[in-house]
Amino acid sequence: MPILTKIRKPVEKEMAQFEAYFAKTMRSEIPLLNIILNYILRRKGKQMRPLLVFLTAKLNGEISEPTYLAATFIELLHTASLVHDDVVDNADERRGALSINALWNAKIAVLVGDYMLSKGMLISVENNRFDMLEIVSEAVKSMSEGELLQLQKSRKMNLKEEDYFRIIISKTAALISACTACGARSVTDNPDTIQLMKELGENIGIAFQIKDDLLDYEGTGLTGKTTGNDIRERKLTLPLIYALEQAPASRKRHALAIVKKRKKTKSEITEVIKFVAEYGGMDYAETKMKQYLDKSLAILDTYPDSDVKESLKTFVNYTASRRK
Repeated sequence: MPILTKIRKPVEKEMAQFEAYFAKTMRSEIPLLNIILNYILRRKGKQMRPLLVFLTAKLNGEISEPTYLAATFIELLHTASLVHDDVVDNADERRGALSINALWNAKIAVLVGDYMLSKGMLISVENNRFDMLEIVSEAVKSMSEGELLQLQKSRKMNLKEEDYFRIIISKTAALISACTACGARSVTDNPDTIQLMKELGENIGIAFQIKDDLLDYEGTGLTGKTTGNDIRERKLTLPLIYALEQAPASRKRHALAIVKKRKKTKSEITEVIKFVAEYGGMDYAETKMKQYLDKSLAILDTYPDSDVKESLKTFVNYTASRRK
């Protein structure tokens, strides 16, 4: 059984109902918008974020209408952020298909992303779920701040480890923690439970991003991203940041000079990957990732055994073992 199928098992029925529920919200009276929204729907990903909403909801109570609202709100936010990211990155592809900005244009893509964000806000307001609106608005604010901080730091190429963690907590972890907090909030108003689930999501999100950054250096050919892509795009991530801190000044200068170049040869990218391995960057990032995974598992171990708890533990371990 594929691992994601196994993880979905305790909420399989709810996830199937969610797909229909979400498709209903992705409808408009504007023909062009409908065409674009249908295009996005047909190319949906693994839906890991709504899955987290349902699993954390079921871990803490009974899934009901507010859980579907939460999952819809989160998926709208996530999809909107991907559409906007493609515009910012000038990306022509998303999940192996043409991006919205490539098929139409950047202006249309920005407006579609804005539409999905506003749709999510309207859903929460119409259903008097201002509590969830607050959680998700905080995530949007955090993600925007994280993106701007990353742009500021990457220009100067002086990213330190503390900056790296601040950025990934603001970006990847903010959205994952909104999933788990909203999932809990949909079934309970206990502030301690909601905070605990928020911490669970943050730890999973940090580990997830470190793994994503590690995949860029692993060169297996099985990953969803091109090996060395971060180096090609002049991104400083944890494996490289650590290696630069450990290397002698001359080696550091040479590696950094390659990373700073606008165009790099394949051999130069390979040289940086070897440099990172030589100075323990990958091992260090792996160790840090496992620390956050352990924190996630420790939170789950405060709950009694159940199929939902087991699925969430499998989800946490999948974060570390995935190949793309």
